[in-house]
Amino acid sequence: MKAADLPKSRVVLLLVDFINPLNFPKAGELAPAAVEAARATAALKKALRADGVPAIYANDNFGSWRSDFPALTRGLVAGRGPSAQMARLLRPARDDLSVLKPRHSAFYGTPLDILLDSIGAREIIITGVAADICVQITATDAFLRNFKIKVPSNCIASETEQAKEQALEHMRRVLRCDTQPR
Repeated sequence: MKAADLPKSRVVLLLVDFINPLNFPKAGELAPAAVEAARATAALKKALRADGVPAIYANDNFGSWRSDFPALTRGLVAGRGPSAQMARLLRPARDDLSVLKPRHSAFYGTPLDILLDSIGAREIIITGVAADICVQITATDAFLRNFKIKVPSNCIASETEQAKEQALEHMRRVLRCDTQPR
């Protein structure tokens, strides 16, 4: 998609690591909350889409430098279990955008800054997993870039409720995030 073809919006929805095979040691602890967050995010995405707000997927490359986001999505959608549920709930639409991230932040080592600038975004609604790692670090980077940040508490998940609540408190207090559920 050329820059001229990008949507223009002051607000964007950022979906962090929802398209996820959940193949790490504590994935079983994260999975139920992640599916619930994906369900809430799917409803939010639908409502925002009706208002013309673009969606950007920021997903781990899972250490693979030959990552193919559409192929990962197709594979997960065809599978079973929580990762398939999330992928089916949040399957990217044809006009959704994506960036692959090599580390925790959606900004670090990605073209997200350029993409947001091209769209004209000034506010980011961050959703995803895990709240206390990738979501919080992405919110920190957005804060450092002077974006207005919303992190709806019902659209994020962590391995424990305590970890999620601690991340939300930090994001409210330090990053001045609006964490009201949507």
